[in-house]
Amino acid sequence: MVALARPACPNPEALAKGNYKHPQNKDALRKSTSGKCMYCESKIDHNSFAHVEHIKPKAKYPELEFVWDNLGYSCERCNNYKGDIYDEALPFINPYDEEPEGHIIFIGALAFCKQGSERGEFTIKALQLNRADLIEDRQERLNAISAFITAAFRSQNASLRTQALVEIKKEAEKDREYSRAVASLLVMQGIDEGGT
Repeated sequence: MVALARPACPNPEALAKGNYKHPQNKDALRKSTSGKCMYCESKIDHNSFAHVEHIKPKAKYPELEFVWDNLGYSCERCNNYKGDIYDEALPFINPYDEEPEGHIIFIGALAFCKQGSERGEFTIKALQLNRADLIEDRQERLNAISAFITAAFRSQNASLRTQALVEIKKEAEKDREYSRAVASLLVMQGIDEGGT
């Protein structure tokens, strides 16, 4: 999960008329996540249909059903797992309003709560961010990047190694699938923004 910037609502009239799924609005939310689920970071077109997600469920907060700041872009599975679960005292991590890295970290393909964060643990468990297929997909991505890292460091040509590492770092950019897990891998490998 990565921090997201909420765009301005392109069609507020649609919301005012009771249509939170209007194509213009849905596309703006899609672009804000780079086509990924706001929770699990899966590219949605790769695994399911996209849902316009109500961060605070419309069943519990009907007054927020057509409020732009309560909408997000998620995969079908995360949206279904979340359902109508919401607790004001222990809310899900909202990547539009906060930095998820303060609550959720990755060690390999597994998500963990950071420093005992109850909200991080609740978000991971309720959304099943460590479900088997998601771990498998993340691990596949990490294995591929690990192979590139190994090849880069085995290169005897310093210029080629440097260029390879520049390209590898791009895989942790927030528009890439599972970018948070990839960024953690790069840190563990000693490859960070200002370093190697």
